[in-house]
Amino acid sequence: MEVLRPPIINIEGRLYRTNIVKEQSYQNEEDDEEDFSYTGAVDCGDEPCDTFIVEQTENGFRCAMEVPSVLYKYIIGKKGETRRKIENETRTSLNIPKPGVEGEIVITGQQRSGVISARTRIEVLMESFRKKQPFSHFLSFALNQSEIQERFLKFKEEVEEKHTQEQGVDGSIFQNPAKLHLTIGTLVLLNEKEVTQACELLQQCKKEFIDAITGGKGIPVEVAGIEYMNDDPAMVDVLYAKIHVKDGSDKLQVVADQLLERFASSGLMVKDWDHVKLHATIMNTLFRKDPSAEGRTISTNWKQAPRERESFDARNILKNFENYYFGEVNLNAVLISQRFSTDSTGYYTSSGYITFSSNK
Repeated sequence: MEVLRPPIINIEGRLYRTNIVKEQSYQNEEDDEEDFSYTGAVDCGDEPCDTFIVEQTENGFRCAMEVPSVLYKYIIGKKGETRRKIENETRTSLNIPKPGVEGEIVITGQQRSGVISARTRIEVLMESFRKKQPFSHFLSFALNQSEIQERFLKFKEEVEEKHTQEQGVDGSIFQNPAKLHLTIGTLVLLNEKEVTQACELLQQCKKEFIDAITGGKGIPVEVAGIEYMNDDPAMVDVLYAKIHVKDGSDKLQVVADQLLERFASSGLMVKDWDHVKLHATIMNTLFRKDPSAEGRTISTNWKQAPRERESFDARNILKNFENYYFGEVNLNAVLISQRFSTDSTGYYTSSGYITFSSNK
């Protein structure tokens, strides 16, 4: 991080400049907290810090804030060091629920400015450490219709028949046909309230812009052609099918990009790119060791354990199947899909969804 150009964090419309952070990791599971050390106060951006409710009480001031229980340990810090530092520097007291119990962190203090400062520091901690959590859900379009599954299985059969002698190519790296999908972005939803928040936001998006873009109709697309993610076709980790809107319009791209923007603004999704890459992963070397590694082809800042990947040589596959036709589908629903789950159809369990038209 550049000292003269510290990163800006946007928290519910308020902009903060973050100062240098010192993080220490520990080997023991019970010491999984990290030491967050400030070199100075967190600065506010263009908007005032006091845009939340601070109550005046008989003994001073009080502010309650909802924090997912999984983040408590980061507010407390190793052996309580982070909590004590916040309390001492802001002259406040933090009342934190017990581990695993969802609730509010209550900040009390003699000075209103101290309570505001403590809350601001906790919000910045939450934003920083939220990005270290593995994603739990993702926004998706299902591409597992029967025709596409059948054509995908035919593609897999032909590749296994003709190309398994090539480096790294075997049946373990193919996507589960029942879980073929287009990912808009990944979500970190840390408790049921955040799942509800994501569902409500998706419904708002439908009313505010999706209905106008789609005209209340599904978007017919063609899944055809294959491409690879990296620069060397002889050392590929991800091979994907391309998605084309049949009428040649950009409505699918616009819907996906605006969903990314809205969910990123809410803090539930990280925006790494300006545009969503419209694709469906069909081969991924992460599946070789972990068949449930869905979604990891998306570039995110979420914390993920490092993995050794055995790439595969896709040159002949690309040559022989460059324009392979997987089928057509009418995209009519955006789903909040739950990672590591399976519903009765074989697709991911949905925590919420919207449809573009009333007739699926």
